[in-house]
Amino acid sequence: MGRYEEIGRRRFVALGAGGLFGLAGCLGSGSSGQPTYESGDVPDDINGSERNTSEMATAQAAAGTTPRGELAPLEGLTITDHEFVFEGSYTGSTVQGTAENTGSTRISSAEVRVRVYNGDGQQLGLYIASTTDLDAGEEWSFQVILLESPSDIADYDIASVGLPD
Repeated sequence: MGRYEEIGRRRFVALGAGGLFGLAGCLGSGSSGQPTYESGDVPDDINGSERNTSEMATAQAAAGTTPRGELAPLEGLTITDHEFVFEGSYTGSTVQGTAENTGSTRISSAEVRVRVYNGDGQQLGLYIASTTDLDAGEEWSFQVILLESPSDIADYDIASVGLPD
């Protein structure tokens, strides 16, 4: 390999790495790219029963459980409110709330992630709700379906991630 080819390759690698670091800076806070979770409260007095077999099958089909790896924290994607809510029928245990695009550009894909814990602090599951094309200033009302029985859930935490347009 000639001297000029080696310099060209080094310059290409340096520019590519610099571009990736620059893009990572635009995606959100934190050097790890991991979302920051905030705590949520689960009321002690939930009077909910377990789903029957049919309701559980429907809930499993509707519940999101696989996070998208290309999404990262975004400064312009904010969860403005959230709460644990028990719904009847297949929906059962849920976390519902509102997220807002407080930035100045469209978010092409957004996800709310909820981790649920038992009374011993052990994580029971990770559940997701997602949307696309969230314009600047637009709000999104989300509902995250949790597959655990309300009696098994002691706490949850929540975070948002997204991909700018």
